[in-house]
Amino acid sequence: MVQSLLDFLNEAPVNFLATASVARHLEEAGFEHYDASAPLFSIQPGDMFYFTKNDSSIYAFRIGRQPLGEGGFRLICAHCDSPTFRIKPNAEMKGDGGVVKLNTEVYGGPILSTWFDRPLSLAGRVVLRTDDIMNPMTRLLHIKEPLLQIPSLAIHFNRQVNDGVKLSRQKDMLPILGIVNSELEENNMLLHLIGDELGVDIDDVLDFDVYLYDATPACLFGLHKEFISSGRLDDLSMVHAAMTAMLDAQPDIPDVTQVMAIFDNEETGSNTKQGAGSPFLSSVLQRICHAQSGSMDDYYRALEKAFMISADNAHAWHPNYAEKYDPTTHALMGGGPVIKYNAAQKYASDAVSAAVFVGICEKAGVPCQRFVNHSDVAGGSTLGNILTSSLPLCGVDMGNPIWAMHSARETGSVKDHIYCIKAFTTFYELPYIEG
Repeated sequence: MVQSLLDFLNEAPVNFLATASVARHLEEAGFEHYDASAPLFSIQPGDMFYFTKNDSSIYAFRIGRQPLGEGGFRLICAHCDSPTFRIKPNAEMKGDGGVVKLNTEVYGGPILSTWFDRPLSLAGRVVLRTDDIMNPMTRLLHIKEPLLQIPSLAIHFNRQVNDGVKLSRQKDMLPILGIVNSELEENNMLLHLIGDELGVDIDDVLDFDVYLYDATPACLFGLHKEFISSGRLDDLSMVHAAMTAMLDAQPDIPDVTQVMAIFDNEETGSNTKQGAGSPFLSSVLQRICHAQSGSMDDYYRALEKAFMISADNAHAWHPNYAEKYDPTTHALMGGGPVIKYNAAQKYASDAVSAAVFVGICEKAGVPCQRFVNHSDVAGGSTLGNILTSSLPLCGVDMGNPIWAMHSARETGSVKDHIYCIKAFTTFYELPYIEG
């Protein structure tokens, strides 16, 4: 399980690659890709299929014996985006000596200082010209070698650097691409790089969504190899756990329909067509109801009988900063999945949904923890409460405890990942009980 996670993290440096990786795993397991623009005909128990949106979100379904209106559905959702830097159009900026840096825009809320002095590379999607103006071609880009770096300023020029320095996103966070050494490279250095990587003419490149990523592979560390070190643990570890559970769950035809929704843009608020604030998942569930010869009333009944696990990682108690955590309710690394609570309703968890998740963990034979923010420390939010504002589901917000959330490199626990997969698999396998 853990090696599979490391492989997934390495092949999914950005949202588009994560979605493609999940789709590949689903297809290898027999799931069929459905085009959202095509009619959705009769749906039968045991059918396995998935949709994508914007190449950056993915929604998988395994249809159960009970129609949605009778059995509801079991939903695990997570997000595939992580804080990073987006490459701006016209990104090349040339300085003295032919040094070329790239103009970037911050995506999400990264810990900026953690991106300095580490090997970086580029990944994303590139849009190419076709004869059909309304349907250009999309190619995925994944440059699998160190290519850039954001160098720190030497301490000799900044004696206060260890006292805390405010960083400028526009000035300080620009990666160095290289040094121009020929007339050929004088213009469109980045486009030539993309064209060579994809084997296309740069004149056919219409636009791109390309991001920086930490090129250092994911790995294990610790005295007993008990820790996971990687970028994007938040939230690709939960994506991997959800995907693994859906692929491993038994039987082939479950009692209740299993749903996995991997959204994009959680780090920027989820209010996009591929985010948790979109009506896309709702519309697909309605279409499935209709394909089962159900009505809108069946769809609304399905929502009342459904349960959602919103899986987005939690903060582990940090041994160097104990004062930042609630004194009685904090999560320990290796202590199991964490239920997240917030009185201001930033999380979907309540006593009922938390009790359900505790029962799932007990049945799976794994420990379960709880997390509440220190009352003087503002916490973050996640996609659970955003999704339930449009789909009124009973649901719980949870995640695995990690350190250094939003760092270029985060730390998680091997035990917790295995625990989480067991809990998710048990959730999908729960039998239908009438009444």
